[in-house]
Amino acid sequence: MTMTADTSSVARNFSRRMWIAAIIVAALQTVILGYMVGERAWGLRSGVEVLLKTAPIDPRDLLRGDYVTLNYDISRVPVSTLIGGAPTEDRKNQVLSVRLKKQDDGYWGIVESSFGTLEPKSDTVVLKSAPFDYYAYEYHPPAPQNDAAPANGSSSDTPAPIPGATPPLGAISVKYGIERYYVPEGDGRNIEDARNHDRVAIAARVSADGGAHIRSLLLDGKSVYEEPLY
Repeated sequence: MTMTADTSSVARNFSRRMWIAAIIVAALQTVILGYMVGERAWGLRSGVEVLLKTAPIDPRDLLRGDYVTLNYDISRVPVSTLIGGAPTEDRKNQVLSVRLKKQDDGYWGIVESSFGTLEPKSDTVVLKSAPFDYYAYEYHPPAPQNDAAPANGSSSDTPAPIPGATPPLGAISVKYGIERYYVPEGDGRNIEDARNHDRVAIAARVSADGGAHIRSLLLDGKSVYEEPLY
């Protein structure tokens, strides 16, 4: 009789602990979801609005079910805008800070960038990329046109790379977390066609911490889809 009572007590305690654990997990999920929603709403309310020009993308890759994949002119950051030049060593999990300024055509473009911190300046915003791995590229000048042996006695006629030289690609591809936009079912094809004819733009809000949130999608300069705060 005592053993049966003890077993029943253990089962009740185990069940109680499971319920408590489930409640804690649910509460944590609610807090995390609330934080994400609140952060997005704060960014949309308080961020500086910038108009971004979308860039061409393979039409076969543009539409993914009920969302559109977006590419921007600012998705390729010219190495010439990097403060201090391009790093000569590989770097993992890097964040690139990009300063944007409104251009004469109304779109915002890149004026400078850095793997470090960019201080605030008037009439500009600083947008931060998603983390990415940076791989350095070394520029090799043309091989010498004579048969003279290298001074170091090596049999190779390939010159050593020039430290700090400009990477041949000339631009660093980055993402900002605004490359996907959900649309009502059936509307994607129209957006795809408009995208192919350079008629789509994105109005985004950039918050003080460098995060970006899509505010609206514009077609021929007019807003056709707007994001609610919540």
